[in-house]
This record gives sequence, C-alpha cells and structure tokens, in this order.
Amino acid sequence: MQSSPKLLKTLLKCSRPLQNNLLARNWSTAVGSTHLPLDILSEDEITMKETVARFAKEQIAPKVREMEANGTIDNDLLKQLFINGLMGVEIPTDYNGSGCNFMTTIQVIEEISKVDPAVAVLVDIQNTLVNAILMKLGTEEQKAKYLPKLATEMCSSFALSETSSGSDAFSLKTTAKKDGDHFILNGSKMWISNSDHAGLFLVMANANPEAGYKGITTFIVERDTPGFSVAKPEKKLGICASGTCMLNFDSVKIHESQILGQFGHGYKYAAGFLNEGRVGIAAQMVGLAQGCFDATVPYTLERKQFGREIYQFQGVQHQIAQIATQIEAARLLTYNAARLVEQKKDFVKQAAMAKYFAAEVAQNVTIKCIDWMGGVGFTKDFPQEKFYRDVKVGSIYEGTYNMQLNTIAKYIHKFYSNFSK
Repeated sequence: MQSSPKLLKTLLKCSRPLQNNLLARNWSTAVGSTHLPLDILSEDEITMKETVARFAKEQIAPKVREMEANGTIDNDLLKQLFINGLMGVEIPTDYNGSGCNFMTTIQVIEEISKVDPAVAVLVDIQNTLVNAILMKLGTEEQKAKYLPKLATEMCSSFALSETSSGSDAFSLKTTAKKDGDHFILNGSKMWISNSDHAGLFLVMANANPEAGYKGITTFIVERDTPGFSVAKPEKKLGICASGTCMLNFDSVKIHESQILGQFGHGYKYAAGFLNEGRVGIAAQMVGLAQGCFDATVPYTLERKQFGREIYQFQGVQHQIAQIATQIEAARLLTYNAARLVEQKKDFVKQAAMAKYFAAEVAQNVTIKCIDWMGGVGFTKDFPQEKFYRDVKVGSIYEGTYNMQLNTIAKYIHKFYSNFSK
C-alpha cells in the first residue's frame, strides 16, 4: 500500500508540540510522574515517526542502489520529500511548512537514515541548518520570500568549509567587498552538501578581513546569481547520492539586503547553529546504526552453522546484546540533546557528546554486523557494506571527533573549576 502524500501532509501539521504545557501535564498524570522517559513521544511525534518509517520503506528503499550508482538523489523522490512536508518540518504553517518541533525533525532524520543516510543528509541540512537560521535570523521580507520555497520546492546548502578551513572554520579566505549598497564575493567553498540540487546557499564570507573572524558575515546567495557556479559532485567513499560540490564565487554581486542577521556575526551563527546540526548528525548515526542492526539480526536467526542458528551461540548473543545497548545509549543521548534544544537550555555539551558517541557507536555497529553476516556481508547484495561506507563521514562532518572532545573537555573544565571554588 502506497503512502498518500495528502495524508502525510495532514499528519505533518503538528498542532500539539511537546512544549505545550497542557499536553505535558496530561502525560505526567498518565505516567504518574513529572519526569518522563526520554523516549516517550507525543502523539504527533509518534505519528510522524511511523509515517516517515513507512515513507522510507516504500519510497526511498527501492531507489537506494540506483541513486548511489547515479551519484544523486532521484528527482521524483525529491519532489515527494517536499510534497510530504519533510523539507520544512519546523517551518510554520503560515509559510507552508509543517509547523512541528525539533524532536520531530530528529525523528524524521533517524527514520530516513535507517534506509538511506544519503537522503537523510539532504533533509538534515535543510531543516537543522538553513531553515533554522532563516527562521531565527531572517527579516520579515527574507522569511516571506524564502521559507515558503524551502518548505515546498527549493533545496538549500550551508556554505562554510574551504580548502584551508575545515576544523578551523573561521580562517576563511572567501571575501565580500563593499561596493555601494552591494557586496562583491570572491573565493571558493569545498565539500558543500546538497549543492547539486540547492537553489539557495547561506554563504559565510569575510566582509572585514582586518577584523579577523569578526568580519565573517552570512549572505543569502541564489543559484542563478551571475558569477556564482557549482562544480561537479565529488566522488566519495559513502553517502554517494548526497551531492558534495565545490562552489566558486567570481565577483558575485550581492545586495546588502541579502545579508542574513547582523554584519560581522557570521562566526557566531556558524558556531551556534552547527551545534543544533550536530544533534541532527547524531540522529543520522543512530538511524544508520539501527538500520544496519535491523537488517542483520534476522540473518543470525536464519543462518545455521554446526546444526544450529548463529544466534544460539552465546558469543554471538553477547555481542548482539552489547551492540543493542550501545545503540540505545546513543539514541538517549541524542533525544536528551534534542529536548534541551526545545527547552532553550544549554545543550552544547550534550550535542557534542551525542554526535561523538553516536558516530563512534555507528562505526562499531556496522563492523560487527558485517562480521555476523560473514562473507555475504562483504558483498553489495546486502546493505551492510553500504552502511559501513556511509558511516565514516559521521566522525568528520559538522565537527570531527577531536572537535567534539574539545568542546566536552571545555565544559568539564568549567564545571570542576567552579566546583573547586
């Protein structure tokens, strides 16, 4: 049975977000406590989770291998993502979005990642970075112009990284020189996800190099702007259907009204919103791990060696139990960070922990799953090898392992420094 786009769109109109105090009180009464388990979801979140899981199975799964071979996301699937409201999850309904909460976005990313992490990258960046930044920083004119398009038809990219600025994200070489009421952008960007399909780019450029990173400013750049070009996608180890391209800016003229937020505050926005994005990457890694695990355990119940199912060997049982525990721990870290985002609490340490741990767990899961599959797990006839290749990027993008550990260490240092006083 095919999912009805109209039904999905209706389900995505989230009228009862988790923050609703009345709903929270009702839940508290139902479970007899004011402190709910992290994996307790609202009715809307549950509906979304189930609906997206069905959508991923019916609409995405049949196209995974073809999209990977072609190195791009299928155009018909892309349209379905918009039709079903998955590209504007938190955009208000006034702008044709789905009007849901942050946890719903996390659920969407997790469920899609169980089937194809490459598609999840597209959905993740659109929702946790570009949409989020525009909703919080955009002028009324900018929001009215772009949010309806982002919710219904336009993909987007977040353009920060350059050849010489990966983890050191603020050593940007792309410049924006003032020219009357315009700025002239020159430079290039590397490893920009979604850029093969994107019609809108949030570009970080230094508009006052003398001020160092405090000159970094965020510009809204449309794809058809003269002087702006997108190179062909990189050939990658994993998430191959996710287009990752170089961007070139050759005297690109941008009106000052296309500045997003305050002049010179781009470094703050990049640092702040990437923290939310890291919760999205954690959800991607949790979904990937769960998808690989779900595809593997049934095999251990069917494959027989020495006269009994592989699962019946205690050594295998213990490994499976350990992996299941790690996935659950990563999920709870991720959900906790998501709830902190919704409550507008300090979530930076928890986001770093979630991304670091979920990526680490997901790598371990894919390795173990191939081990349990044996020789067939090493072939392209089964999904484990793709999950194994896709997972590696989780330890790299939106902050490497070491960057996450640095963040966590800073919070630990601050806590114990204050504690000892």
